[in-house]
Amino acid sequence: MPKQVLKAGSRPPWVGLAAAVWIQIAAGNAYNFPLYSSALKSIMGYSQQQVTILGVANDIGESVGILPGIACNKFPPWSVLLVGTVLCFFGYGVLWLVVSQTVQNLPYWLLWLALCIATNSSAWLGTSVLVTNMRNFPLSRGTVAGILKGYIGLSAAVYTVIYMVLNDSSSKLLAFLALGLPVMCLAMMYFIRACTPASGEDSSEHVHFLFTQAASVLLAIYLLSTTVISDTVSLSDTVTYILIAIMVILLMSPLAIPLKMTLFPAKKLGPTPATSSDDLVGSTQTDPLLIPSSSATHLGSFYENDDASDVETLLAVGEGAVKKRRRPRRGEDFKFREALIKADFWLLWFSYFLGVGSGVTVLNNLAQIGVAVGVDDTTMLLALFSFCNFVGRLGSGAVSEHFVRSRLLPRTFWMICAHIIMIISFLLFASALNGTIYVATALLGICYGVQYSTMVPTSSEIFGLRHFGIIYNAMALGNPIGAILFSAILAGYVYDAEAAKQGGSTCVGADCFRLTFLVLAGVCGLGTVLSIILTIRVRPVYQLLYAGGSFRLPQNSDH
Repeated sequence: MPKQVLKAGSRPPWVGLAAAVWIQIAAGNAYNFPLYSSALKSIMGYSQQQVTILGVANDIGESVGILPGIACNKFPPWSVLLVGTVLCFFGYGVLWLVVSQTVQNLPYWLLWLALCIATNSSAWLGTSVLVTNMRNFPLSRGTVAGILKGYIGLSAAVYTVIYMVLNDSSSKLLAFLALGLPVMCLAMMYFIRACTPASGEDSSEHVHFLFTQAASVLLAIYLLSTTVISDTVSLSDTVTYILIAIMVILLMSPLAIPLKMTLFPAKKLGPTPATSSDDLVGSTQTDPLLIPSSSATHLGSFYENDDASDVETLLAVGEGAVKKRRRPRRGEDFKFREALIKADFWLLWFSYFLGVGSGVTVLNNLAQIGVAVGVDDTTMLLALFSFCNFVGRLGSGAVSEHFVRSRLLPRTFWMICAHIIMIISFLLFASALNGTIYVATALLGICYGVQYSTMVPTSSEIFGLRHFGIIYNAMALGNPIGAILFSAILAGYVYDAEAAKQGGSTCVGADCFRLTFLVLAGVCGLGTVLSIILTIRVRPVYQLLYAGGSFRLPQNSDH
């Protein structure tokens, strides 16, 4: 593929970030499974284990993103988004046909496949905007990852409010997912594009990030408050529509940054050339903002074709023109196959797998866990988990960014903290004491978000941005694999066994999930050990990358 043309200027990256907020909400469509799983169970007459296996399909579709990871290096962002839009339309369209009973007696395997296709749209949509924005803001990776992952964490609460407006109708919700989300993605597609990376030299950039973070926090508080109010008070249709309008305005708030940059442009400190940077579309910068790494001689190298450069290098080596290329060091740009043989890759993968795999087990079974301990309305549990998941994602991005710059503290330190707190939350779940389910759900939601937001910038810092899309999605495979092992096999088997003892298909009591929670606590204990080892190993890398208080790539001296 020819080198992509970068959109120059200071505004386009912020326009893209504002548009990415909406795409991330759409990419969170997989979080809707608890809202329509009960309808699928009753209409199709499935057992709990069959519903749990559908939940695994939900997680597999959401997390298997190897293809979009590869596509991000081969095609422009709009084409990757288009694939996600098509998958969303067809996948949720089939689910709507089933729940609305337009089509009856659909085979189980076909429904499972449709759910995989529907939620795989999340991988295409999320990967496109995450990779594009990480490259547009290469000096603020933790902050950007926290913001974007925070909004996708908030999407569950957004859909809960939409579900409320749709009168708790699963068929109407699926119709919205099949039609509304594709329309929204098509509208935002143009604004998600590769831009000249932000230099970080603009003093207002920090303020812009703070505003975006504050706007997302305000949205989170508003969504939680709306859910609580609607759960306790009966609202009229007019009030409900007003609440939705306010939510839409809050989602649009990041657009205030490029709007402000247009109306009140920053003053130039010195004489400027006749042609401004905003007019130089696709221009190449002569002074790179980052010191080149082994695979990047300028910022545009994120988008270059690897195959062509490999062939040229081999020919040059054969002719004796250059020395054979050395393998990259940690902090430089790794190819996927080069990262795959590194111990750091597998330590990070297993640490992430053990954390999110155990967390997604609770998320997939949250409704049944609530019923088992006597919580009648599990919508509040889902809203609480969503809010705390957002707090963990946004907070870990901002906090890790602060400490990695000020104390050179590796981001993986926060994975250690998350694993330890998850052990406590699982023990609280297992105790089944009155009221502990809310505390345990809140703690688990925070830690689940921390695991996500920590993995994203960590993988880019250790293995580089050039192949970040595929490396990130390889890491994300820990989610569906954990869902299969811990949710479908472990939790589903234990629940059905306890339900059989009670003589029915529904289990009530603490024993329904107690063994599952104790096993998951042990799993997080192992995750703690692996995270400690990884943190010790990568500490020198962070001391090199952030020695000057800001990110810089190691300079290559072997070429």
